Amino acid sequence: MKHHRRLSARFFGFGLGMLLLALCSIGLTMWVTRQLDGAAAAVNEAGRMRMQSWRLVSLVQAQRNASDVEQRVAELDATMQLLKAGDPQRPLFVPWNVETRARFADLQNAWQALRPAWSQPSGTPYAQDLSDQVEVFVQGVDELVHAIEATLARLTAILNLFQFMMMALAVAAAVVMLYIGYLFVIQPLKRLQAGMRQVEEGDFSARVVAESPDEFGELAAGFNHMAATLHTLYHGLERKVDEKTRDLAAERTRLAALYEVSNFLVEAHTLDELAQGFAQKVRRVSGADAVAVRWSDEASQRYLMLASDCLPQEIVQEERCIEAGLCACGQPQQTARTRMIPIASADDQRHGACARAGYGALVSVPIRLQHRILGEVDLFYRQPVALTTEDRDLYDALTGHLANAVENLRTEALVREAAVSEERALLARELHDSIAQSLSFLRIQVTLLRQALPRPQPVQVQRILDEIDVGVKESTNDVRELLVHFRTRTNSDDIEQALRTTLQKFEHQSGVKTQLDMQGHGVSLPSDVQLQVLHVLQEALSNVRKHARASQVHLGVQRGPEWIFTVRDDGCGFAPAPQRADDTHVGLHIMQERAQRIGAHLQVQSVPGSGTEVRIALPVT
Repeated sequence: MKHHRRLSARFFGFGLGMLLLALCSIGLTMWVTRQLDGAAAAVNEAGRMRMQSWRLVSLVQAQRNASDVEQRVAELDATMQLLKAGDPQRPLFVPWNVETRARFADLQNAWQALRPAWSQPSGTPYAQDLSDQVEVFVQGVDELVHAIEATLARLTAILNLFQFMMMALAVAAAVVMLYIGYLFVIQPLKRLQAGMRQVEEGDFSARVVAESPDEFGELAAGFNHMAATLHTLYHGLERKVDEKTRDLAAERTRLAALYEVSNFLVEAHTLDELAQGFAQKVRRVSGADAVAVRWSDEASQRYLMLASDCLPQEIVQEERCIEAGLCACGQPQQTARTRMIPIASADDQRHGACARAGYGALVSVPIRLQHRILGEVDLFYRQPVALTTEDRDLYDALTGHLANAVENLRTEALVREAAVSEERALLARELHDSIAQSLSFLRIQVTLLRQALPRPQPVQVQRILDEIDVGVKESTNDVRELLVHFRTRTNSDDIEQALRTTLQKFEHQSGVKTQLDMQGHGVSLPSDVQLQVLHVLQEALSNVRKHARASQVHLGVQRGPEWIFTVRDDGCGFAPAPQRADDTHVGLHIMQERAQRIGAHLQVQSVPGSGTEVRIALPVT
């Protein structure tokens, strides 16, 4: 496409021409206006010469000093020189032509003839002669002024004519611009608009004729290309919509299958239930004819079949435990990946059992947990299948969920085992710290009783029997307290009800009056923390019952960001650690262990004869 044919080049050329014409007109107008200004100033200066000449006549007639006359003559000389040379700063200059040059020459001659007359002696005949000479000089000034004014009239006429021509040219340029705009802009736009309306109405066969190789021609070509592309897309849209619909339906099916299997894995409680249900659901999702779920040992050397679905019994029995790499199933850990394995013939040792059962393809999916291979899921097909990227991602996601579910089962089992172990250890400590010591004491008393029976010592025998009776009662109370401790549960977020129940049981067992004081507001404690706090408080109350000989117990609870529990009694108290009895030390040791388990701070303050205070401060949560 040639550059000069472009619409932008046309408008640029027309605009440049109009700009040059405007600059020329502005320059010519400024020149004519300057000529008019200079000529008008020259007319003013020439008029001053009349006034200056008659002023000289007045000075001479009035017989003024010669110096005044000479000054006026010098002013006339300066004015004459100004008219001749001009002053471009004002501006002031005579528009020289043949007429003005002739008149100015006559004026100079008249002034040269008049100038010597100013130095002659004064008198009446002299004054009359001087007036005549001045009249001739003034007439020459008038003729020069008339010549300049004639030139001004011509320049004014030229300026008016040029302004009229510029107005006519502006009108013509506007008409030409409108015509060019209509020819090169409006008409192509109308054609494009007509084509757009056709496309909006669904007629994608609409085309725009490019009449000129300019920008609108390029737009027309682009519009025609767009219309052709839309025509192609429109006719292929239904096919593409069907393809996208099928893809979305397949993706929705995969997501639904993933959600279903994930939901089942969360609800399963045993490994057998997990494996068998997973096999059934994966077979339905994948469309396989049979599924086997195998689990491997730590080194992935052998695979054990956990569950299967629709797999022939002979294969289940034959491949219950297989060695990695000896069969199509059971991939070695180093090369384990999701892949499709075609089953060629029954003569192949690795495919023999599957081929005899009538399967034509096998999809092997490793069960991977991070970098460990936990097992493998085998999908059996009687016809060859294609393993797409979407299928591979789906199978990997499903087996990943299975690995996590199995790991969660193992973790839950470990947690339950740890909980049972911890509970047993706690029970052992409780039995050792309470009932075991009482039984040891009873065994000693029985030994003393056996030694005292052969000898007639009724007083000693009665004392031993009383001690045995006291020991049995204490053991019975300890057993009851243990039962209370291990049956204690919190069924709500508020610990207040559990505290009141504990104090009621304490009053019933010991006959000591209790008082509960709850203050403040705070976030409820977690259930496990509440349970440990109750155990510590029950141990403190047990120590009060056993050792304090108190008449009243006060339990204060400060609720807030930091929970504080305070148990105070008015009993006998006890001495500092070196003087404390062993049984009291055992109770405090148990309380300290429970407080440490929940991160609480336990503080015991006691003064002999002034009671005991046990303070439990929980960390801010």
